[in-house]
Amino acid sequence: MFRSWLATQGRDFADASRSLVRRYLVELEEQGLAPTSVQRKLASVRGLFAWLHREGHVEHDPAKLLKGPKAPRRVPRFLTAPEVDRLLAQPFDDSPQGLRDRAILEVLYSTGCRVSECATMELGALDLDEGIVRVLGKGGKERLAMLGQPALAAIAAWLPARRQLLRNNRRTDRGHLWLNRTGGPLSARWIFHTVVTRARAAGLSTRLTPHGLRHSFATHLLDRGADLRTVQELLGHARLVTTEIYTHVSIGRLREVYDHAHPLGRAGIEVPQQHGQADQ
Repeated sequence: MFRSWLATQGRDFADASRSLVRRYLVELEEQGLAPTSVQRKLASVRGLFAWLHREGHVEHDPAKLLKGPKAPRRVPRFLTAPEVDRLLAQPFDDSPQGLRDRAILEVLYSTGCRVSECATMELGALDLDEGIVRVLGKGGKERLAMLGQPALAAIAAWLPARRQLLRNNRRTDRGHLWLNRTGGPLSARWIFHTVVTRARAAGLSTRLTPHGLRHSFATHLLDRGADLRTVQELLGHARLVTTEIYTHVSIGRLREVYDHAHPLGRAGIEVPQQHGQADQ
């Protein structure tokens, strides 16, 4: 697409300038493309020019330091506490799949981990006595995730079924926490499917994904008074600014803290009566 556009300008890669690439991006925006779409196209153009420059086909890289439009930060979808209760209180049968699905949902909400982190959990990373599990996050960074009592109980119920699955399928135990019907490791895609299916079965109107449970985890912690640094650590975010996106959904909590802590908050002053109220 970029090369075709260059041709309309009577140019080719070799004589493309930074201002020319910028004009291309502006025209994309004027065509009505979303900022995220423009950013994706810019990433492609950057990769192209980086290769052309590395291979000696162009003298300068005109796209190297070019920035695209700023994409708006989207409000994360999350469940309310009653919706989480509906999701986790739905009936699960006592089959290995039912026990596993309950444990997966409990662990996702209890830890706030990513679906990839959940899928790669190892049996040896669990400490049921301490209520923690080691997860491998982005960039190979390891962190500790917390397991609440419902998650611990669900895992304890799943482990005997897990052992039985391995025996029935004559599989060697490779240490994967989550297993499929044949005793092999459960994929992240299947965990995604499990969350979507179970949310539908619970009658939730919100289309829930594993990332939605992660958002719910963070939002509910902040609503109940957790500080942003702690939530950052629990989510495994490298930068605090990534965690800050959750603060907008906790405005009720911010209002409550402000009203009780600030001398002129609602809890610290009397609301003046309107004229005429004192005489009624």
